[in-house]
Amino acid sequence: MWGKWRFRVPDNRHLPHTRRGYPAAVAGVVVVRGVWKRYSRRGPWVLRDVDLRVEPGSVHVVAGGNGSGKSTLLRVVAGAAVPSRGTVRRPASVAYVPERLPADLRLTARRYLAHMARLRGLPGDAAAPLLERLAISPGPDVPVATLSRGNARKVALCQAFLAPAALTVLDEPFGGLDGPAAAELTGLIAEARAGGRAVLVSAHTAGEVPGADHEHAIAAGGLGHELPDGARTRLVLRTPDGDRRVVETADPDAALRAALADGWSFVEGGPVPEAPA
Repeated sequence: MWGKWRFRVPDNRHLPHTRRGYPAAVAGVVVVRGVWKRYSRRGPWVLRDVDLRVEPGSVHVVAGGNGSGKSTLLRVVAGAAVPSRGTVRRPASVAYVPERLPADLRLTARRYLAHMARLRGLPGDAAAPLLERLAISPGPDVPVATLSRGNARKVALCQAFLAPAALTVLDEPFGGLDGPAAAELTGLIAEARAGGRAVLVSAHTAGEVPGADHEHAIAAGGLGHELPDGARTRLVLRTPDGDRRVVETADPDAALRAALADGWSFVEGGPVPEAPA
């Protein structure tokens, strides 16, 4: 029934656990070293000599436009794709949200999440608190394949946050989310960070993920410099779906170029106000 979408979840219950709740054997950094990736022997390189290190208890954002290689990088880090060259060291416990769920997923959201919960050794209703927080519309009892992009994204996020994982990888998780769900996702990411988990997120523009510890620019498959701290600009943008998105970035020119290239539109911008003393 599940075909290539079957998941095998390792049983970590016999391993010693750390105070943060996940097995001591999988707690550790993520190290990407000299990774190259292409999808055929003579095809173009999608990733080029990428190095990245993600520490536990930190949120890293990879920002770039369509075709920059960010989704492929996240697939390689999560273990959903194998690098053509180079190495990746990751914990054994990984939660992954792809850019899109399978289009032919006929199970209802509730049944799909119950299945994923049981694979993790959890009760079938373990996703109930997440369903309440993210508020799938028109509800969790319709087939996932019939949901809008944003509501299907909520289902994917529910399965990723069902149980603690040492590494959480989220591919453009804010895409299509309504305002309340985006706020809940910001909270879930912050909770994962506070719980000592490593979090890797992709985004179209820098500043799109609140509370990020590190932001990296990616273009043409190469991971460039880490984006600097300092004075930041607030941009109000509109996505192709019509959603408003507020982005705070230290490099507004690059962020705006990337957004416009992907079909977003500019609404307004200005300096980020300083926090009151």
